[in-house]
Amino acid sequence: MSAGKRALALFIPLIAFAVSGGFYVPPTGMENGRAGDSGSELALASLPSLPGWANDDLPDFSQFRDTTEKKAAFFSFLYPRIVLANSRILIERDYLDSLAKKSSLTAKEKKWLSAQAERLRVDVPTGSPEQFALLHKRLDVIPPSLILSQAANESAWGTSRFAIKGNNLFGQWCFSKGCGLVPRSRVEGADHEVAKFSSPYRSVRAYIQNLNRHPTYQALRDVRLKDRRTDQPLSGLDMAQGLLGYSERGEEYVEEIRSMIHYNNLEFYDDDFRKVIKDSNPALLEQLASAAPESILLPGQWATASPNEG
Repeated sequence: MSAGKRALALFIPLIAFAVSGGFYVPPTGMENGRAGDSGSELALASLPSLPGWANDDLPDFSQFRDTTEKKAAFFSFLYPRIVLANSRILIERDYLDSLAKKSSLTAKEKKWLSAQAERLRVDVPTGSPEQFALLHKRLDVIPPSLILSQAANESAWGTSRFAIKGNNLFGQWCFSKGCGLVPRSRVEGADHEVAKFSSPYRSVRAYIQNLNRHPTYQALRDVRLKDRRTDQPLSGLDMAQGLLGYSERGEEYVEEIRSMIHYNNLEFYDDDFRKVIKDSNPALLEQLASAAPESILLPGQWATASPNEG
């Protein structure tokens, strides 16, 4: 049975939506060529090894002729990678919170904090209340609906040149020669490339990092923080308001992303992810963060999987 038919068997409601494209054009000064932009993770003892499937390349989505089946296949491939990335971020976030409660920090703990601060661009004294507050705001998950809609939009449902040749689902740029693929439409004198990643999973991690640290997406993080403080579920529809700077099309782009979330019923995935982590504890997060096979992380599957399978 094809990946698309397996996903359709889950009865995920999908409504056809025509995507008009529009690859990511970063604002002036946007950087994506620094350490950590490859989607790598900082060393942490509580993070289990990545499952092997996290290194898989992108499937050939151009083989699908039926639009609904292509969408289902795309979502069923990407959603487990989103759950994997978000689960691992939650482990890092829990560790951050544990350090914030300590009266003193070891040299190793300070080193991890410093590395996270550099990665997430938090420039305040290590171990200070200001650092913990800023890192707590930035080291957080992105709702699956937002990731799925932007990935579909930016990669033409996984069929763009950058997705196929570079595992780049979000149009992320880099700025060192040879770091990625040269856009055919790059204007004379420009030196940016479209980043290449070792796997789609790495692209997801780098995309989440981009939203979590760049000043352009401050409004997105503010929406997320407000929801956290009022104990409201994180919403991709609401957080999309903070994407005005993601594309030169501004508000039109934001509305397109929100329309994709709505018409493809992608909030379904937000609901599923909330159910999976509702009673999260370190043991559960560790299982999610190393789950194999990837099908265990598809909607509705985790609750029926045995603990040993996670």
